[in-house]
Amino acid sequence: MALNRRDFLKVAAAAGASGAVDTASALQRESKTMPPNAVGMLYDATQCIGCKACVAACKAANNMPPDNSGVPGEAMWDVPLDLSGKTLNIIKVYQDGNVAQKDREIDGYSFVKRHCLHCVDPSCVSACPVSAMTKDPKTGIVEHHKDRCIGCRYCVYACPFAVPRFEYDGPFGQIQKCQFCAHLQAKGQLPACCDVCPTGASLFGLVEDLKKEAQLRLSKKPGESHRFARGKLGGNRPTQDGKIANYQKHLYGDKELGGTQILYLSAVPFEKIGLPTNVPEYGYPAITEGIQHTLYKGMLPPLALLAGLVYLVHRSAGKPDESGETPRKTKVKKEKS
Repeated sequence: MALNRRDFLKVAAAAGASGAVDTASALQRESKTMPPNAVGMLYDATQCIGCKACVAACKAANNMPPDNSGVPGEAMWDVPLDLSGKTLNIIKVYQDGNVAQKDREIDGYSFVKRHCLHCVDPSCVSACPVSAMTKDPKTGIVEHHKDRCIGCRYCVYACPFAVPRFEYDGPFGQIQKCQFCAHLQAKGQLPACCDVCPTGASLFGLVEDLKKEAQLRLSKKPGESHRFARGKLGGNRPTQDGKIANYQKHLYGDKELGGTQILYLSAVPFEKIGLPTNVPEYGYPAITEGIQHTLYKGMLPPLALLAGLVYLVHRSAGKPDESGETPRKTKVKKEKS
């Protein structure tokens, strides 16, 4: 069967793309692992009542200004619509149909809490050219250091969860993101959002312990009773008796993009509440850094390219022009005064 030009180009493009993917996979570095004592949060959307106490507590703990983007002109009210240079933590809502029942995909609604997920292999840290984004080797918290930041916003473009935000309304804008209240944890306190959550929807603890708690909830049948911890898993606060919801049978953040320290449980599909699901089980830096470190190892490829360019320039410099004559250097005669 003969191929026309268009079909040939399609086949060639597909083969090239396949080859590129195979090459990238071959150059992929090993994924990073979570620190053994990494801290994190389990957010259970079925326990969230949308009170936004966590949003207010986050503002107070981090000295963030009011954000009136929800009601422009009302400067006295804090009504943010999304994460921004003024808001590090936000509660959003999924709605469908007649919104008759909580935690139901059809004709229902669900709340979802959005802030930094503190990735195990964070793209923002990989993309930052000045190490303004760092990951603590003990706690795993991803922090932004304003004194190092040059405002390039690479972290904004690199983050697959669209978390870091830039302050555009000031002359000296800065990147803002959730630091998981590292300053409070250094004093032995809980992150502000977990500390004030009345239902335990935002639960603090060691990531490994939080995963066990999440798997326990997932192992139970909908309607079974469960004691939901509040504040800190294993802490001394009174538990809250409740019922197990009809969860999605997956703990979000366990595998996505190499894993995250903020974990999610939900009865509504995760993509419906704004969490990307069409992602690999490795962090993007495993590919990008693998390729870059291989190509630029010893600076041999750039030097070879430079040598090739120099050779081409030198070779073309002596070629005849259109008239068939070889160009020669023109001497400039000095005029006698």
